Amino acid sequence: MTDRRNTNRRSQAWFGAQGRSGMLYRSWMRNQGFGHEVFDGRPVIGIATSASELAPCNTHLTRVAEAVKRGVWQAGGLPLQFPTMATGETLMRPTAMLYRNLMAMEVEELIRANPLDGVVLLSGCDKTTPAMLMGAASVDLPAVMVTGGPMLNGKFRGQDVGSGTHVWKFEEDLKTGRMTEEECFFAEGCMARSNGHCMTMGTASTMACVAEALGMQLPGSAAWPAVDSRRMETAQAAGRRVVDMVEEDLRPSRILTREAFENAVRVNAAIGGSTNAVIHLTALAGRVGVELDLDDFDRLVREVPTLVNLMPSGTYLMEDFCYAGGLPAVMAELLGGGLLHGGPVTVTGRTVAENTDGAERFGSDVITPLDTPFQPAGTGIAVLRGNLCPDGAVLKQSAASPHLLTHRGPARVFDSPEAYHAVADDPDLDVDENTVIVIRNAGPKGYPGMPEVSNVPLPAKLLKAGVTDMVRVCDGRMSGTGYGTVVLHVAPEAAVGGPLALVRDGDPVVLDVPARTLRLDVDDAELERRKQEWTPPADQYTGGYTWLYTQHVEQADRGADFGFLRGGRGHEVPRDSH
Repeated sequence: MTDRRNTNRRSQAWFGAQGRSGMLYRSWMRNQGFGHEVFDGRPVIGIATSASELAPCNTHLTRVAEAVKRGVWQAGGLPLQFPTMATGETLMRPTAMLYRNLMAMEVEELIRANPLDGVVLLSGCDKTTPAMLMGAASVDLPAVMVTGGPMLNGKFRGQDVGSGTHVWKFEEDLKTGRMTEEECFFAEGCMARSNGHCMTMGTASTMACVAEALGMQLPGSAAWPAVDSRRMETAQAAGRRVVDMVEEDLRPSRILTREAFENAVRVNAAIGGSTNAVIHLTALAGRVGVELDLDDFDRLVREVPTLVNLMPSGTYLMEDFCYAGGLPAVMAELLGGGLLHGGPVTVTGRTVAENTDGAERFGSDVITPLDTPFQPAGTGIAVLRGNLCPDGAVLKQSAASPHLLTHRGPARVFDSPEAYHAVADDPDLDVDENTVIVIRNAGPKGYPGMPEVSNVPLPAKLLKAGVTDMVRVCDGRMSGTGYGTVVLHVAPEAAVGGPLALVRDGDPVVLDVPARTLRLDVDDAELERRKQEWTPPADQYTGGYTWLYTQHVEQADRGADFGFLRGGRGHEVPRDSH
């Protein structure tokens, strides 16, 4: 084994210190049973884990951390595990997105404040992956992401069911009488039958793939199921690799380049990924000083077909995606078609092209070839502009209904998601299939936290009449497991005086996705008159983190990060107070 001792390492400012300071640092570490030899200058690797029983997607990460430790020891490093908060979308209120920035701050400060030379990031649920990447990028020490992997395919009545996606379907079936409460209760256990995150191409799976596409995760590791032994093999390999990265000084700033972000945007389109990737990639780019404009998410994907046939846009699930070749197979297809940059370096120390050389695609149903794609080019995320969203809005075309991509209809406005839910089952609700449901005050500041509420269920009376989709417009987000013709991330949001605050019942809303426009067919003079009458909502919070959030969160088109967290702050060793 290579001798990796180096007295100039960052960690040696702690463990190599002389006198009282060094004695304090080393002696307290030795109460865990470490011998003196582990403080000899070998790389100290932090293992940041978001394991928590309050974040069901992340509960198994404690076992994943043990596999990482094995790899670090094998490579001659010293592994030290530490906990982070877990922003689990499934339980947190009002929304996990409210706490993504807080988790990113915590990860950043924990890495900087401790005697670490490199770090392995263990994440699972939707917001934990981008939060960890954001925090690590701001510190810029060698880092490898290890996501926890998807659950096994759900099984119910002889068919595959997908987490999240089938929740929406079962809710519709319950409202229309096609399922009973007892059947839904039984289906819950069939849907989530192993450790891991959502096995649809929801946000968790999307961000795992995006981390791999960026070069921050080992090739192929995004797709292995959480309970597959190869998930642990991948984690052990990451532990070995991060020690080498410390030797090579391979940091996120060398990996997270403009070309890497362009690759991630195009991969997201090819896998039918979540619209939430727009928010998270924009925020991450801001941490490393890469210019990534909202319009890039439209421009870069117009030539990219959807290759992956997964729910919610398609039929299959992540377990099938893994066995069909996983993300390396997708990236190889895109590279072959000249749709990816092959040159960016990754955590392996090799380039994207080198990592995908020889990647195989097994079968043609789950990962389709570039010449006969699952959906044609131009079916990825569309970025809309217009007088209703001057700073942009997004729509996931692959999950929308083609006949609604051009639509004109009267608005039915609700000032909160709760206001809609209170009347959604009313048989006398004044809506029809042409109505455009407008949900406002669900943005970053207004809710607060920009929850996944935009794909509200259709009114019960329309579901019973056989209507399967309607145009919905909202300044909030949609779960990556969701589907429907839903315009999201409307910016500026209503709570800061965006045009969505000015919409009234009956106003004609015009959606034209091919033309990339969303507008309110109301003349400018009337909108200006309404704006003069509008008053901002009173601040709800006078202290605490939520106050900090509402005072400093940026709008959706800038990634909903805090303005004061944009850019990096480095890994300079803090002062020694001993």
